[in-house]
Amino acid sequence: MARECVVGVDFGTLSGRAVVVAVEDGAELGSAVHEFPHAVIDRELPASGERLPPDWALQDPEDYLEVLREAVPAALQEAGVDAGDVIGVAIDFTASTPLPALADGTPLCRLDDFRERPHAYPKLWKHHAAQEQADRINALAGERGESWLPRYGGRISSEWQFAKALQVLEEDPEVYERMERWVEGADWLVWQLSGEETRNLCTAGYKAIYQDGAFPDRDFLGALDERFAGFVEEKVEGPPLAELGSRVGGLTAQAAEWTGLPEGIAVAAGNVDAHVTAPAARAIDPGQLLLVMGTSTCHIINGEQPAEVPGMCGVVQGGVVPGLWGYEAGQSGVGDIFAWFVDNAVPPAYHDAARAAGVDLHTHLSELAGRQRVGQHGLVVLDWHSGNRSILVDHELSGLIVGLTLATRAEDVYRALMESTAFGTRKIIEAFESSGVPVRELVAAGGLIKNAVLMQMYADVTRRRIHLIESEQGPALGSAMHAAVAAGVHPDIRAAAAAMGKVRRDVYIPDEERAAAYDALYAHYSNLHDRFANGETMHSLRRLREVTA
Repeated sequence: MARECVVGVDFGTLSGRAVVVAVEDGAELGSAVHEFPHAVIDRELPASGERLPPDWALQDPEDYLEVLREAVPAALQEAGVDAGDVIGVAIDFTASTPLPALADGTPLCRLDDFRERPHAYPKLWKHHAAQEQADRINALAGERGESWLPRYGGRISSEWQFAKALQVLEEDPEVYERMERWVEGADWLVWQLSGEETRNLCTAGYKAIYQDGAFPDRDFLGALDERFAGFVEEKVEGPPLAELGSRVGGLTAQAAEWTGLPEGIAVAAGNVDAHVTAPAARAIDPGQLLLVMGTSTCHIINGEQPAEVPGMCGVVQGGVVPGLWGYEAGQSGVGDIFAWFVDNAVPPAYHDAARAAGVDLHTHLSELAGRQRVGQHGLVVLDWHSGNRSILVDHELSGLIVGLTLATRAEDVYRALMESTAFGTRKIIEAFESSGVPVRELVAAGGLIKNAVLMQMYADVTRRRIHLIESEQGPALGSAMHAAVAAGVHPDIRAAAAAMGKVRRDVYIPDEERAAAYDALYAHYSNLHDRFANGETMHSLRRLREVTA
């Protein structure tokens, strides 16, 4: 007997992955990954060779469509199912990644006269070059007492839609004038799949300052720049926001040709990669903090009431599951920090030893680091190499290593970097709890959960048990679950989570002796955190770098 299936497609920083899932039990029948040919465009624009300034991160939307054309058919083939058994499709996207488009959805970067204009391309979440605009938004919102500001911990991030759009206006007003729609990558892809322009509740709430039924008003936007006054009504607003798991339309004939899926099947509202992972990991009840750990880490937790949590990325009613307030926090760099060190600062002998052992360099360094006692390396690190998302919301902060001596070895620094990211998560947990949002347990997902040394550190540093998602494709599975709801198989995402979600409980349990030792090290981290939070030294060094670049 044929099994009804759905397809979830997860769009990340460097690739997109598709998974075919059985609707009754969440069995993952087949999957495929397609690497973005252009990856992250952060050095020079391919179309022109123009060198990009520091902190830029762009993408090419054609890479996203390649995922639909390559990964989805490959996943179907691996699953061995008939395409006619697929009844729905859904996507999630790393956010905030907005792009400027024409009214019909054509990205401006596809137009001949804008192909060589950097601002015509999607700005990836890690595009941090709009900090100056974010600072002005925060200052004005604070002066005016805007009611939405506390919902974001008191600070709007440079990663989000409004700061990036204001940067486009001020640095390339011709691009801004030509763009008719400013749309998140998630919503743009749903547009390509269904032919319907939508805005999903999750991305709008967390990344586009949508609170209590409205975006920031015309008066506020005009006070930032009179040319910006009509931004929302002219380039953002449209149909009512699409609730998560809702059916926004049917798969178009063109999208059916791309994917090999049946025309007309349910297309679900878009979603954010971290948020969509929560039901896949069965981490949707209050008190369960989900850590989606990859190049960065996103922290998701639900609560029964709204609370004002300093430095949070937002609290949105129904932003994760209906009926609860979903909170988001995050660390801008985690896996990216480990990769930076491995790519730039590890002596050749370590590379040779890793090859001899038949493991990659991350595994080799983790094994060496795991043999150390807590504090043995004499180091403490601030994990701000990609700025600080929570709780300081300042992407012009930078990393710091204290305690280096001539005796310091590569494994010492690597361990200290890992510990610093665990300390950053502990700082976020403390912010939640001090604001009345309890954190009982941790559930982890993402590529970094394969590192047992790292995960035990997190358990010890936070003094909390850690459960792990069983799927290697958490966001794609979560998207598939929302597709099942959109197709009418499950009545809501809670039912889908119960039927299709996967988690292994109590995989990591804190060790009291190590936890006590980490308390002492964390005290030094906290001292440095507070001492450098004003950013004076780090901001000055950044200005110097920009002047001499």
